[in-house]
Amino acid sequence: MAQTPTSTAAPRMKRYGNLWPQIIDFENLLQAARQAQRCKRFRPNVLAFNYNLESELQALQHELTTQTYQPGTYRTFQILDPKPRFISAAPYRDRVVHHALCNIITPRIDATFIHDSYANRVGKGSHRALRRFIQFARTHRYVLQCDIRKYFPTIDHSILKAQLRAKIKCPQTLSLIETIIDHSNPQEQVIQYFPDDDLLTPVERRKGLPIGNLTSQFFANVYLNSFDHRVKERLNAPAYLRYMDDFAVFSNDQGFLREVKVHIEAELSHLRLKLHPIKSQIMETRHGVNFVGFRVLPDRVRIRNTSLRRTRRWLRRLTQHYATGKVTSADVTQRWQSWQAHALHGDTHQLRCAMLAGSELPELALS
Repeated sequence: MAQTPTSTAAPRMKRYGNLWPQIIDFENLLQAARQAQRCKRFRPNVLAFNYNLESELQALQHELTTQTYQPGTYRTFQILDPKPRFISAAPYRDRVVHHALCNIITPRIDATFIHDSYANRVGKGSHRALRRFIQFARTHRYVLQCDIRKYFPTIDHSILKAQLRAKIKCPQTLSLIETIIDHSNPQEQVIQYFPDDDLLTPVERRKGLPIGNLTSQFFANVYLNSFDHRVKERLNAPAYLRYMDDFAVFSNDQGFLREVKVHIEAELSHLRLKLHPIKSQIMETRHGVNFVGFRVLPDRVRIRNTSLRRTRRWLRRLTQHYATGKVTSADVTQRWQSWQAHALHGDTHQLRCAMLAGSELPELALS
């Protein structure tokens, strides 16, 4: 029997108050500084901040307490791998504030997320998402795989603020959140029209979050949280998972997935988002489906060819840098072990052996 999208009443949302004393507590700010400097502690801006750590944190605490804190200017740069994207790096002291805020609000709001939301969450991540995807793919005939077009540049500020106000009632915390959102630097301009828009609406509404921020990653999960619940509960699609803006619905009924896709497009329209027209398709799982850098087939899991080409380019650069002394033997070992830990989530023994055989780096070993 075909599944049919259903409608259920939304549960009353709990709103959290009295968060501000915990956010501005000196111990929380100190913990936030330790978190913000991970893998970056020898950078000049971090060293300068840490040289006067106590006074820097006291100054931040005073600005937050008196609500005079204002974020600094972003540094923006482009990366080309795996695809061209602009990354915005906030000043270090702002990243400390982001961690201090997320330390307090994340555990509370994270508890409202669906189980099968995997990006930027403690105990989740891409590899757990992959295992769940494999489980669904091998127990269902079809998958509706979707990708949101230009997700971070199109997150609407007004909608996001309303969602956060529905979860948080502490006025000082909301003020800090809105200050961070309002100081987002301009992102890629994306013109998209929705019902009732006039000619200027897409350029008049403020939108876009900087990809490099911890807060942006968290807010991006919040933004799609209500959508996740609607897909699972109102559209009656239990075999659903999401990794940031990539999500999939599985079923044995292709007609059900066609109907779900129409509902998904309507739900996303309320958030002023659109599906990517090419990357959002219904497929048979037996032919293999791509997800988080892997290709999931009925009997094996391979690394995608595009990911493999990037890895081989990376290995060639690593070899060159090692030969010229730009990286050490310890750097080589660490980077290779990190890639191996990723590759081990697929059926990659022969691949890893072949890459070792073709490498000129004697430090590499097979795990």
